[in-house]
Amino acid sequence: MSGNEMKYIQEAFDGNWIAPLGPNVDGFEKDLENYLGQESHVAVVSTGTAALHLALAMLGVEKDDFVICQSLTFAASANPIIYLGGIPVFVDSEKDTWNLCPIAVEEAIKVCIEKGKKPKAIITVCLYGMPYKVEEIKAISEKYNIPIIEDSAEALGSTYKGQKCGTFGDISVLSFNGNKIITTSGGGALVLKEEIYKQKAVFLSTQAKDDAPHYQHSIVGYNYRLSNICAGIGRGQMEVIDQRVAERRANHEFYKNIFKNQEGVELFTEPSEDYQSNHWLNAIIIHPEKTGNKDREFWRLAFAEENIETRPLWKPMHLQPLFDNKMYFGSNIAETLFNNGLCLPSGSNLTDDDKKRINKVIKNLLG
Repeated sequence: MSGNEMKYIQEAFDGNWIAPLGPNVDGFEKDLENYLGQESHVAVVSTGTAALHLALAMLGVEKDDFVICQSLTFAASANPIIYLGGIPVFVDSEKDTWNLCPIAVEEAIKVCIEKGKKPKAIITVCLYGMPYKVEEIKAISEKYNIPIIEDSAEALGSTYKGQKCGTFGDISVLSFNGNKIITTSGGGALVLKEEIYKQKAVFLSTQAKDDAPHYQHSIVGYNYRLSNICAGIGRGQMEVIDQRVAERRANHEFYKNIFKNQEGVELFTEPSEDYQSNHWLNAIIIHPEKTGNKDREFWRLAFAEENIETRPLWKPMHLQPLFDNKMYFGSNIAETLFNNGLCLPSGSNLTDDDKKRINKVIKNLLG
């Protein structure tokens, strides 16, 4: 927390706006629109998962519709497809950004078309804050006329060629969960191209009540709107977002200096100057054959011995029991990244003492 949040929360209490609407909701949306630029229109909701669910519903995803989805991601990218009865079609990563492989995406689309049903959407992910290959995926989207849902849950503050992540999709999605760059405790947002679509998102997220003097509903709606209290937290967080991004990027420089010229360990970083990640999480790939057979799990346990939490990368969706019968396209890049990748401590509040402890463990591991 920045310390700025309480003034907005107090204003909500003073004005008795303890509801999923109010001045903080409107203000938080405006803050995000100003930050993202590109004439964005933002509708804030209760979670990033809710935002993905609404995005898919707005694109008309129904039972048995195919949706292309990155495999190397958190389950929340894929679960909303199931909510609507759709069928996730998982796609491998490419090595530069660890995000959707354009070659595998096109292969997946062609197979779906051969099965008689073009995918309704492509869900792109900005993994750990890293922008995906925007131009390549956009070209495929336009070629086959399939809209993009940009899952930038982890990428607020990241940019591609100077443009903010969260503005590249036909519909984009943000998350303000407790572990994100900024938080509203729980929360998310849809980023839309036009005001009319924002109004549709708000309509669907407030139980789709028709304009009538009585309660009338013509389509299914959802109770997904963000509360005015949580939006107040978000407003205070927006005052320090640049600082939070700078702190995460400083963590990345810390790790870059440690692993500079080190054999056997690769730090996940931008492939070119076109990409600027917020480095929400810093991750490494460990090559045991070059580190004295100290594999990912050896590293994780060594950190745990010092009471420092690290985690494997996301387990790819196509390897999850929940999705073991779903289509998958690509090779084994996502699987290899999972088997050899480790997420390192990356919080905005890492202290110098924290970093000394982390550095000590790494130096011991590298011998």
